[in-house]
Amino acid sequence: MAAPTTLEDFLVLVEAARPVVMRGLVEHWPVVAVGRRGVVPLADYLRRYDGGRPLGLMAGDPSIGGRFFYRADFSGFNFERAQIPLPLLLEALVDAQGQEKPAALYAGASTAADHFPGWTRDHPLPLPVGDAQARLWIGNGSRVSAHYDMASNVAVVAAGRRRVVLFPPEQAANLYVGPLDMTMAGQPTSMVDLEQPDLARFPRFASAQASAQMVLLEPGDAIYIPAMWWHEIRAEGALNLLVNYWWTRGTPDAPFSALVHAILAVRDRPAAERAALREWFDLYVFGEEAACVADHLPPSARGILGPPSPERDERIRGFLRRMLGSA
Repeated sequence: MAAPTTLEDFLVLVEAARPVVMRGLVEHWPVVAVGRRGVVPLADYLRRYDGGRPLGLMAGDPSIGGRFFYRADFSGFNFERAQIPLPLLLEALVDAQGQEKPAALYAGASTAADHFPGWTRDHPLPLPVGDAQARLWIGNGSRVSAHYDMASNVAVVAAGRRRVVLFPPEQAANLYVGPLDMTMAGQPTSMVDLEQPDLARFPRFASAQASAQMVLLEPGDAIYIPAMWWHEIRAEGALNLLVNYWWTRGTPDAPFSALVHAILAVRDRPAAERAALREWFDLYVFGEEAACVADHLPPSARGILGPPSPERDERIRGFLRRMLGSA
């Protein structure tokens, strides 16, 4: 599929909710040409954009093989977190480029506006993503286990290569999701090592494998990842750079919070009650007629069941605060 260039084309792509690879989307970016010249020229180029604010760093011992994950006993993670100035990170990556088994270094999700002034001006995205912020991900060879994001995502490879493995949302049960309340970067991750899957321990993963999509992205390429699609991204190269753009549609209130609350309030009730509550969730949330469930009421009486609006959303939040405050 050709890269969408108009708002209408892009909305069609987003509405389809299927991953799309866009080859050469940012081939014209200056950083792409510089990156092809080597690690040192790329490091020098990135230093020009240093805004002086430290970046959040994940650093793992060579023994982890670049895979940021949990410790074997789940007492923590197999990496350390730190704050690091951009020049020091780039120096460390340049120094490590000749090592056979370097430490894994990864500074992710750094907003261009806060950390790389002038970046967006020099590297505009030729897609209508509204006010989505550019975020830079800098590191060497590494990967984070398959996870999902609540936001839609356009990810652009600016230097190095990225191997992306994708699974549709309905494969969640076959990916053996890890802890919900102890995560590496906010979202739960799959416990399966995609490169060495243990099918004796995770037998249902075979079904997920059958539905997996894999793509290798070169510098200048981009991929659209719909919200809720599971994805693992392996970064390749001694100094690689990915730039991504997240955006959400609808209210910013997190569905994940609703899920966790439902675990507390619904999951452990008797089977008959859960069945009745499933009917309620279908009626008010998931059913095709959920948006008009209160149409039999006059508009003045619909309250939190009214159509979306800032006023209705604030009324719902207030109602939740009152309910949770009395729990």
